Amino acid sequence: MGSMFKARRKSSMEMTEKKIQSLEDPRTKYPQPPFVKQPQAVPGLASKMDPVPDHGEKTYKGTGRLTGRRALITGGDSGIGRAAAIAYAREGADVVIGYLPQEQSDADEVLALIEEAGRNGFGISGDITSESFCVELVAGAVKKLGGIDILVNNAGHQQAVDSLADISSEGFDMTIKTNIYAPFWITKAALPHLEPGSVIISTSSVQPYDPSENLFDYAQTKAANVAFVKSLAKQLGPKGIRVNGVAPGPVWTPLQTSGGQPQNAIEEFGKATPLGRPGQPAELASIYVQLADNSGSYATGQIYGAAGGSGHP
Repeated sequence: MGSMFKARRKSSMEMTEKKIQSLEDPRTKYPQPPFVKQPQAVPGLASKMDPVPDHGEKTYKGTGRLTGRRALITGGDSGIGRAAAIAYAREGADVVIGYLPQEQSDADEVLALIEEAGRNGFGISGDITSESFCVELVAGAVKKLGGIDILVNNAGHQQAVDSLADISSEGFDMTIKTNIYAPFWITKAALPHLEPGSVIISTSSVQPYDPSENLFDYAQTKAANVAFVKSLAKQLGPKGIRVNGVAPGPVWTPLQTSGGQPQNAIEEFGKATPLGRPGQPAELASIYVQLADNSGSYATGQIYGAAGGSGHP
């Protein structure tokens, strides 16, 4: 009896040691500033960033949580959308990603990863500031997947401008159309195809809660995304469709290096957070999975924060 107890105790200690060895310090898990200046033209490519972002290409392990599901993700070629696409495929979903034609090389990498996961992956390129393309995007996704039950409105436009006086009407219009009009058009087109149990997920930001002075227009659109989630959740809850959002803080994506931040801010990007670094897209993937999974069935109208210790949601 004594020897059996000792054996159990030893086994328990070994398991505890293994758990301790597997702990990861979040402060040093990923690259920390300073970073090099690296300006890119809009929309930017993940493949040209230094360091290249981690979207979970080598790290995300699926467990079949979304087997048989069908997802449409805008901005799925890079950044958070790419991380969600990889995770969804490895969880068993078929995925359509929307992206700009200039982002084709990044999109090709994502589609190859989806295929490697044994799922069907399709890309549809075009400009979501066009209502007609938004309708075509949804119709194309429905045709390729046989339907949609996960819609991720993730694509966004962000340009840092120090003064309101320097924001052009054209620039303001681009931000509004990309971040507000496009999710409206896409969601409206998708609604007839969403059955009870389907989910809509919007990528918002910490900006609605603590807006930066140089992101005047972007912050307003992200606040609109929060209202979109909370209002639509009330409208669609009685129909069995859940609507939630994610509010990232500073995340290392092409959105930032292609004008979303001034280049001097890129050098210290993420340093001001309690963790002292920017997030990587891979660190948000599990949130998008949880919000799409049937196990999250009581979560609707919620905004999930992921900002390294900053932000309010």
